[in-house]
Amino acid sequence: QVQLVESGGGLVQAGGSLRLSCAASVRSFSAYRMAWYRQAPGKSRELVAAITSGGITNATDSVKGRFTISRDNAKNTVYLQMNSLKPEDTGVYLCNAVWFTLSYWGQGTQVTVSS
Repeated sequence: QVQLVESGGGLVQAGGSLRLSCAASVRSFSAYRMAWYRQAPGKSRELVAAITSGGITNATDSVKGRFTISRDNAKNTVYLQMNSLKPEDTGVYLCNAVWFTLSYWGQGTQVTVSS
């Protein structure tokens, strides 16, 4: 049973920073592609950033230069460092782990950015 547990969300003022963590209880964590998605009220879920098993990263254009995804395979954890936060970054941030056809989701952590 794979479990993903996100933490680090909260309320922050515009321009502030947060660091999200996603701890995975999974064998061979290093083999998984890990990603952060977010879902804002009334909007569809969107990919924020992803990191492959080899450490290659990508991010959606709206967060490039502000958000950084990283992973610590020794701790089975993926991080999302979010700087210069904007009100439009508000939403539930969900962790996703993918290995071949297997895909797992966490419950999400709320991020609210006030103007």
